[in-house]
Amino acid sequence: MDSKSAMDLGVAIALAAAALGSTIGLGVAVSSALGAISRQPEANNKIMMSMIIGCAFIEAITIYVLVFAFMYASK
Repeated sequence: MDSKSAMDLGVAIALAAAALGSTIGLGVAVSSALGAISRQPEANNKIMMSMIIGCAFIEAITIYVLVFAFMYASK
């Protein structure tokens, strides 16, 4: 296996790991937020805003890896 093939495989594995981690993180965040809302419905707006900000940060990880994969693929 040459270095280009190894790097291609590494980028693919990194993208898959980032997507899997992002999916698990989003699932845990949304599940926890819904559980918190069910316990305290009056705090709905605060909990939803915190969850949305957290989900944006979680998704940013996957987007960064995707951008890196596209940058590497263009070389």
